[in-house]
Amino acid sequence: MGIFDFLFKNSVQGLTDYISNGAIILDVRTQREYDSGAISGSKHIPLQDLHNHVKALKGLNKPFVVCCASGVRSAKATKFLNLNNIEAINGGGWESLNRVINN
Repeated sequence: MGIFDFLFKNSVQGLTDYISNGAIILDVRTQREYDSGAISGSKHIPLQDLHNHVKALKGLNKPFVVCCASGVRSAKATKFLNLNNIEAINGGGWESLNRVINN
């Protein structure tokens, strides 16, 4: 589920409530992209390295809102996490998500 699903189906409030209730923002962009700007407090694991962090993410025992640059990689990451029994939703592009969080 991407940010537009929240905007039109579940509302921005649903997304902010999800985060307020303990969800961790997971940014799956490359290191270079992340270094150029990111959501404050987000956890960074590039998509190509995500498979190496499944156990650690499960150990956090928290849901995740996954973001990237546009929502494509975060959709892939969300599906991967869900298939590994980790609760995650696609937050879409990090800049849009950041605006939602900080408004």
